[in-house]
Amino acid sequence: MVGIGVASALLFQKITSHIAIVDAFPKKLEGEGMDFSHGSVLIGDPRIDFDTDFCVTSNSRVVIVCAGVRQEKGESRLDLTKRNTDIIKTIIPPLLSFSPNAVFVVASNPVDILSWVTWKVSGLPFHRIIGSGTYVDTCRFRYLISDRLGIAPSSVNAYIIGEHGDSQVPLWSGVNVAGVQFRDIIPNIGLETDEEKWHEISKEVMGLGATIRCLKGYSNIGIGLCVADIVNAILGNAQRVITVSTMIQGHFDICHEMYLSLPCVIGEHGVTKIVRQRMTEFEKKLFQNSANIVYNVQKDIKL
Repeated sequence: MVGIGVASALLFQKITSHIAIVDAFPKKLEGEGMDFSHGSVLIGDPRIDFDTDFCVTSNSRVVIVCAGVRQEKGESRLDLTKRNTDIIKTIIPPLLSFSPNAVFVVASNPVDILSWVTWKVSGLPFHRIIGSGTYVDTCRFRYLISDRLGIAPSSVNAYIIGEHGDSQVPLWSGVNVAGVQFRDIIPNIGLETDEEKWHEISKEVMGLGATIRCLKGYSNIGIGLCVADIVNAILGNAQRVITVSTMIQGHFDICHEMYLSLPCVIGEHGVTKIVRQRMTEFEKKLFQNSANIVYNVQKDIKL
């Protein structure tokens, strides 16, 4: 369903004129492919290929990985790791053989560890493996802040970094609207001592994915739009700053080879730069804690 969300966002926004969809379930795949194809006359006549064979993806500029078993009720993203690692290890080599020059965007969960797995299995430079990471969390964060203020989400500048999961870190110290820093108005914003209780927004963000899955069975529209936006930045060599999961070794005293989200500049070759984010010592410790939590699972993965 995430793959369908991504394909819909790419096609309906006319980000690309050619997509190829691969799935292991031929009847479902054919139904989705036909459904898109029948509406193609209304969205600029894109070419839409679909097959169970990876060869249909040949010479892709961007490969989007959405494969994985569905998260079960009460199961954290990190619990998915070992089951989905085997899937990633199986599909990356053939995808790479058909599109050796592609940038890979990983949206499967747990996205940070699976982005690292994709990097290790592919042997590509890290900048060509991008995880969707906390981009969807950042969008939710901006939306909830804007909803409380009664302004457009695009007018709120805010980031969530770290794990796409329970240890994600909201950077309250950098939240601003038109350059007005929230922290200058409420010095303890985001902390439990904040009487206006802004910290409740970041707690809500953390649980929104589970809430959506509980209500409709899966979440795919928000993440689909986020992945499509990452692809748009790659195809257009936009050099835009997007919060994505990337290799963070050497940043903020992280010693391990691992993927977590930070604001990154995205262009035609993937991650061009990692923005050196300013944060408080408290936020830095939360980020390091997030790294420790993810690494404690990652270190037991056998490749």
